[in-house]
Amino acid sequence: MSQIPGRPLPTVTALNEYFWTAGRDGVLRIQECRSCDALIHPPQPICRYCRSHDLGVRDVSGRATLAGFTVNERFGFPDMPPPYVVAEVAIVEDPRVRLTTNIVDCDPQSLELGQPVEVSFQHIDDVWLPVFTPSADTTPTPAPVEDIAPQDIGKFVRPMLTEDKFEDHSAITGIGMSRIGRRLMVPPLSLTIEAAEQAVADAGLTFDDIDGLSTYPGLDIAGMGEGGVSVLEGALGLRPTWINGGMDTFGPGGSVIAAMMAISAGLARHVLCFRTLWEATFGQLVKEGKMSPPMSARTNSWQQPYGATSAAHTLAQNAGRHFHRYGTTRETLGWIALNQRANAALNPTAIYREPLTMEDYLSARTITTPFGLYDCDVPCDGAVAVIVSAVDAARDLPRPPIRFEAVGTQIIERLDWDQTTLTHEPQVLGQSAHMWSRTSLRPSDVDVAELYDGFTFNCLSWLEGLGFCGIGEAKDFLDGGRNIARDGIIPLNTHGGQLSHGRTHGMGLIHEAVTQLRGEAGERQVEDARVAVASSGGLTPSGVLLLRRDD
Repeated sequence: MSQIPGRPLPTVTALNEYFWTAGRDGVLRIQECRSCDALIHPPQPICRYCRSHDLGVRDVSGRATLAGFTVNERFGFPDMPPPYVVAEVAIVEDPRVRLTTNIVDCDPQSLELGQPVEVSFQHIDDVWLPVFTPSADTTPTPAPVEDIAPQDIGKFVRPMLTEDKFEDHSAITGIGMSRIGRRLMVPPLSLTIEAAEQAVADAGLTFDDIDGLSTYPGLDIAGMGEGGVSVLEGALGLRPTWINGGMDTFGPGGSVIAAMMAISAGLARHVLCFRTLWEATFGQLVKEGKMSPPMSARTNSWQQPYGATSAAHTLAQNAGRHFHRYGTTRETLGWIALNQRANAALNPTAIYREPLTMEDYLSARTITTPFGLYDCDVPCDGAVAVIVSAVDAARDLPRPPIRFEAVGTQIIERLDWDQTTLTHEPQVLGQSAHMWSRTSLRPSDVDVAELYDGFTFNCLSWLEGLGFCGIGEAKDFLDGGRNIARDGIIPLNTHGGQLSHGRTHGMGLIHEAVTQLRGEAGERQVEDARVAVASSGGLTPSGVLLLRRDD
């Protein structure tokens, strides 16, 4: 068995040394802009507000407002066992700045959003981690500030630059999915090839017709890919004229959006887009000591030194703030989990198909508050492939092409996980508003929604962001689960979603959207589905696609 290392500590650099060593004399220090007096975090070589290079470091009081918190019950390290509190605190001198930290020396049950906290320091090796405790001084502190209120995001969408939409030049002509399962213990490249062979055959093509390859993330990181374009081309010998791969794109579905752009620019005719995960097998191999855990002893992350090692720790805080502001409850999220399981029961490829009740959901073990086991997607092994073709070529293929009506990609909120929107999954609201600016269709025109559900709260954020209900109205909209059922107002994640079908990332959602629009979903088919929306990612840059039948 491999030894589980302690929590990763910050990598100390010339840019951040003032922060990670400030505790040596017990004073919290934050980067400042001397031109506009703003505080900046994480530190940067330029001010994001006025673009000045006149930067320095300011001693601050160490007082802050508790802006968000989650009690971690599941993850941990030998030197940091659960439970512990991961939190965000807003600095009183500039409450736009939020630090990820731990709240220590208190009963987690006594914590409340908005309460004053004050800094102390944990000295480990060469760093002093700023942590916080409830303040004895109960004088009210400033509320955390978000750059843009959720309902105002749409005001920042840029208008279309041309009347000729790049979406009109391509279509999805083929889809494929490998076997999906827990701990399949097969090489991930084998899964990629399975999915690719299915997609190419489904489109009525051969591999010799494929002149583009597009994937996300490209490299294999902790069971998150097979090695990307280079590895697949080496196996298949495709000689592509255009390739794409990388993490900084519009979520996993960014590979499809990139393919659309390449076809619109005349760089390719048929692009094979693919996404492979083998997280379940990777995790098993780590347990057996046959692979090393992905984390090293040092990190550039501003979250990991505090045990915030999962997207769950950030998203749980956003969920908690949504609960606080809008009255959302755990039952609200539960209706999403129950809906996905009911749909998965009709899908023979889903991993979890047995019935799930609200009692099962609420009584499941806590992962990180407010998330329990069934709020989290299912790590699995599997691959999904999609063929994007030029429209003129698509019309000659055997399957009816699925057309792209609009995409949403604009980044409006900050990308830093702990500095962005307070109450929704980051990178959802802007992309949603951008998509609707590129079409005359409205939410009422959508027949099926395949929305990213790494966690139940992802889905809730997309439902509100896309306008299927108003901002803050998900509690009433989701109550009882009727509105998101297959015969409801907006059938949601009809294949079971990542919560029950398996974590195939955003590509599995696109696969299901195409299946529904083709009318090939069998028992779970939504009657006369003509328009579908599929979202991809969040937290990191994300994207959303509006698809329609070509008839």
